[in-house]
Amino acid sequence: MGANSAIEWTESTWNPVTGCTKISAGCAHCYAERMTRRLKAMGQPNYRNGFRVTTHPHVLDLPLSWRKPQMIFVNSMSDLFHEKVSVRFIHDVFHTMRTADWHTYQVLTKRAERLAELAPALDWGPNVWMGVTVENADCAYRIDLLRSVHAAVRFLSIEPLLGPLPQLDLDGIHWVVVGGESGPGARPMDQAWVTDIRDQCLDADVPFFFKQWGGVRKKRAGRLLDGRTWDEMPDAHTEAVASIGVA
Repeated sequence: MGANSAIEWTESTWNPVTGCTKISAGCAHCYAERMTRRLKAMGQPNYRNGFRVTTHPHVLDLPLSWRKPQMIFVNSMSDLFHEKVSVRFIHDVFHTMRTADWHTYQVLTKRAERLAELAPALDWGPNVWMGVTVENADCAYRIDLLRSVHAAVRFLSIEPLLGPLPQLDLDGIHWVVVGGESGPGARPMDQAWVTDIRDQCLDADVPFFFKQWGGVRKKRAGRLLDGRTWDEMPDAHTEAVASIGVA
């Protein structure tokens, strides 16, 4: 964990929790599970439990040591709102985000029900962006649950995109990220699904970020859509946005 993340829409990652369990179709080929196996084999102590959900209190203060403001993806290797993460520990993570308030934090979950349940008691600083994963139409209900959360930026991670998402309700949504699945066994993504979501974002005036086509060789597939990159970001926290090179 640390700076120089390879994830196109963030700058750094911070993993006070590692490990997860599968709950929907997008989890089938989990990159975090695959990476965890490698990290455990390398002897990385934070991954000694493999992909079992594990909290790491010793890294709670890590963002405080990063003096340069940056965009931080929280728990790229887990889900903060997993049922095995205690409410107290979730509050501790939010306390760090409030204290190290020169950073902008991107929190992403598939467990929108628990997010909506806990959100009223959490300390939503203006530097916290909250997102849910919506990989297909079966998961679109997560958008309504996200809408109830009073985060400065509410966003959708539509990755891996596994089917069409017509008639998305983007009311109260500030950003949409779309990407195809990558790695072994990657499921194909239809270009028509992507362009339809892009067009819905344009119609709703919601920033659209196209992360990748994915596939087994994702670098070869690239990330051009209709001949250009789509790196749009929310207007909020423009200084943090500028720090990762997209305005």
